[in-house]
Amino acid sequence: MKLTGAMTAIATPMFEDGTVDYESLNNLIDFQIENSISAIVAVGTTGESATIDFEEHISLIEYFVKYVNGRIKVIAGTGANSTIEALELTKSAKDAGADAALLVSPYYNKPTQEGLYLHHKKIADEIQIPQILYNVPSRTACFIEAETTHRLSLHENIIGIKDATGEMNNLEDIKKLCSEEIKDEKFFLYSGDDATSYEFLVRGGHGTISVSSNIVPNMISEMTRLAMDKNEAGKKIDEKINALNKILFVESNPIPVKYALYLMGFIELGIRLPLTILDSKFHESLKKELKNLNLI
Repeated sequence: MKLTGAMTAIATPMFEDGTVDYESLNNLIDFQIENSISAIVAVGTTGESATIDFEEHISLIEYFVKYVNGRIKVIAGTGANSTIEALELTKSAKDAGADAALLVSPYYNKPTQEGLYLHHKKIADEIQIPQILYNVPSRTACFIEAETTHRLSLHENIIGIKDATGEMNNLEDIKKLCSEEIKDEKFFLYSGDDATSYEFLVRGGHGTISVSSNIVPNMISEMTRLAMDKNEAGKKIDEKINALNKILFVESNPIPVKYALYLMGFIELGIRLPLTILDSKFHESLKKELKNLNLI
């Protein structure tokens, strides 16, 4: 499957008691589709996968697939630090009809590179669904090295990697090692870091899986298209949203983006512990940036 362009790691709207607000979720999904986003990541980090229980996780994936109804691609977040749990979630995503699965590298238990390889290989061997690796060492304490990425890129069910390291040297190492798979369109490179996504795309990335696109999907979509075409106009969009990209990470994602969506009138102030509502000291600077972009 060829999957490219701007993709949104979407937030999961909640009421103040922590229950999922499905009406607001529908509105968020429609907002993304209406603004040219090519795919949505359901129940990823931004969707609070770490605070959503197992049964609810599966139910949400099923809901996303049903509501999107083929209008764009649905990528299910199915990673876990337990291989058995990741297997079950990925199988459930396949059964639900998701187009692909995004698997964050196992967190906390810090596996070796061989452990990472065997973890992903087992899931790819057993579940026939396109799978995207997700390297975000700032959150997992686990780094998928370029050589391990290359080994996994040879598997027919592993179609790409979301690289949230922000390290262009890592991108270049992957491009070099996976050059044949990339050339044959069997393996795709996705930015997972909004602050560096423009440079990532200009250097040969195939798309971005964005947090900021929850807020400005049209701008992220256009920037991605232009950057992939090596059009300098994309840089102007990147510069325009630079401050937004920064403020959306002043506290752990999805704390700031959920507060931004609240200010925009999309969602209520619901988030699950141990996550909390954005600290009041950041409220005015976030409001100012949203006003600068004519979003509130």
